[in-house]
Amino acid sequence: MDSSHSDGHDYPKSFGELVPWGDPAWYRGYNSPYYTQSHHDWRVKVRAFVEEHIEGNVRQWDEQKSVPKEIYTKMYQAGLLPAVVGAPWPADFVGQGGPDNFDAFHSLIFIEELGRCGSGGVLWAIMGGMGIGLPPVLHFGSQHLKEKCARQCLTGEQFICLAISEPYAGSDVANIRTTATKDASGDFYVVNGEKKWITNGVFADYFTVACRTGGPGIGGISLLLLERTMPGIECTQMDCMGVWPSGTTYITFDNVKVPKENLIGVENAGFMYIMYNFNYERWGIIAQATKLARVCLEEAFKYANKRRTFGKKLVEHGMIKWKLAEMARQVESTHAHLESLTYQLNTIPREEHFTHLDLIMDISLLKVQATKTFEFCAREAAQIFGGASYVRGGQGEKVERLYREVRAFAIPGGSEEIMLDLAVKMAQKKYGHVLKSRL
Repeated sequence: MDSSHSDGHDYPKSFGELVPWGDPAWYRGYNSPYYTQSHHDWRVKVRAFVEEHIEGNVRQWDEQKSVPKEIYTKMYQAGLLPAVVGAPWPADFVGQGGPDNFDAFHSLIFIEELGRCGSGGVLWAIMGGMGIGLPPVLHFGSQHLKEKCARQCLTGEQFICLAISEPYAGSDVANIRTTATKDASGDFYVVNGEKKWITNGVFADYFTVACRTGGPGIGGISLLLLERTMPGIECTQMDCMGVWPSGTTYITFDNVKVPKENLIGVENAGFMYIMYNFNYERWGIIAQATKLARVCLEEAFKYANKRRTFGKKLVEHGMIKWKLAEMARQVESTHAHLESLTYQLNTIPREEHFTHLDLIMDISLLKVQATKTFEFCAREAAQIFGGASYVRGGQGEKVERLYREVRAFAIPGGSEEIMLDLAVKMAQKKYGHVLKSRL
């Protein structure tokens, strides 16, 4: 392979199977200002693990609706699992061992290489609980709470999830009804309520739970760390359209006694912690949806070069060329915007992320762009595969599965409608500041 780079790096100029648009542009020889030798070494490492331990098992895990616990242990032993919580590498709990200068682009590569397996359910089984459930503890929890659960989760010994959504409050986080009331001693919170659509909940040992500890609205919400061993917690795995191995769960809390020491951060400041977490959750959904859209494109391109109809390859039919080009156009433009926002996450101080209006606006818009692109590509890939995409297993396995999983990306983390509304609200707020400054 040609290893010449204008930036002086000596990693291969091209990498992977080189299916047109099957991987991001820098895999295909394009020069990029974002990636270094460390990023290349990391993609080689993640890809090798995925090919050896994940790709051949996806259908089995999908059907059994879980990923074996040993996979998490192997991921930790391979130096991969701690990457789930994003930058910075959590060295305080697992020691050094991550990539050099671990950053948001390493996180992006991690998602993209895992996503090659073509299963949002496997992605969420690995990332969907710890990726959003542990960061509030790491960033806002006491040393006591960090020592209680961080290392155990980062090494794959135990699991954690984030429990915010309820049967009556999904995107409407400010109106959650689960309550946490101090008992007479003042030493315990008593938690009552329900949570729904909780990723990894059925497997979880720990639950980062949004509760109402104060009055109505955003000023009365706190985060508590609940533990599976606490009496009164009941988890039921939900039978969903897709992402089956992710353990989507309905949880009930019935007079669960939680020590006051399990409060994450400050009482009634939970909404701020949730908003702080949301940018990264949404960025992760964007990265996953964009990669899975690319998987649909790659699978369709390969199939169109193999399948013959009316005496010629599918790809030689004009309509099929149009479908592939439309998919590629949307995937490539979405990915370019994703890289731009990933660079912002790297360079804007982290403490400014959840109040940075431009970042909130553009992450919101890009989540919609990514999930709509995923939906388009899943549909067009299914049309190209025809009946093969209607069968679980076989040549169309990935496309059939991903077609079922689109809604799991378009709704959670803020539905498309909520994201568009939020983007314009933030734009109006910023423009108001601009107009005010001109008075």
